Amino acid sequence: MVLIVGLLIPLLGTMLGAAFVFLMKDEMSPRLQKSLLGFASGVMVAASVWSLLIPAMEMETSPNLSQGGEAFWSVFPAAVGFLLGMGFLLLIDESTPHLHIGTDKPEGPRSHLSRTAMLALAVTIHNLPEGMAVGVAFAGAENGATGLSLASALAVSIGIAIQNVPEGAIISMPMRAAGNSKWRSFVIGSLSGAVEPIGGLAVVLLASLITPVLPYMLAFAAGAMFYVVIEELIPEASEGEHSNLSTIGFAIGFVLMMVLDVVMG
Repeated sequence: MVLIVGLLIPLLGTMLGAAFVFLMKDEMSPRLQKSLLGFASGVMVAASVWSLLIPAMEMETSPNLSQGGEAFWSVFPAAVGFLLGMGFLLLIDESTPHLHIGTDKPEGPRSHLSRTAMLALAVTIHNLPEGMAVGVAFAGAENGATGLSLASALAVSIGIAIQNVPEGAIISMPMRAAGNSKWRSFVIGSLSGAVEPIGGLAVVLLASLITPVLPYMLAFAAGAMFYVVIEELIPEASEGEHSNLSTIGFAIGFVLMMVLDVVMG
């Protein structure tokens, strides 16, 4: 039961954020959007470090070695997994036609997809590593991995849900401003988070197979989330005016997720 709730919490965060479209009459102000982008970035970075990378390095990988050897093998899976996660998202980003909010120039290979479809694909790319992060955290907790417990896995889930609230709003509000109905904007914004519980469940179901490579998987999810932050969220939050608001939002999101992970972990 805890597992099911934990996997669904991030989706509920996205739906809550998408529901803002019913409360706001005009399009989202640039100041609010930059603040929310910064906040989401801070949460994702803190979750990647405290909930994924540090547990990956704390797992015993090669015992009975010298101190230097143990130090190397404790960081090796985290380093390799992190780079693989970054590379995987780079490959997905380059091979999938998608369109980011606030731009008119599609990225990836040419396609005849609609603007809405390409926006949805862009959000799916963002949410995939978040779902993986939640799934691998619960898989690690269920397998008794060092540094991971059900409480810490729930902290990851809640943290992702918190950053999904502004993400859901950032998706639904521009769609409403582009002429879509409120309900259509809400549904599309909500469905953008559906990939998270699906991805998380897939990882959990494969838990018995991934146990030997769990440190790599934790770091893989962290690398994928870092890619999203560096490639998309921070550039969008920093361009133009009011970029200082995104910096403040980042600090608040980072500290909130750090405290949440330490208290619950």
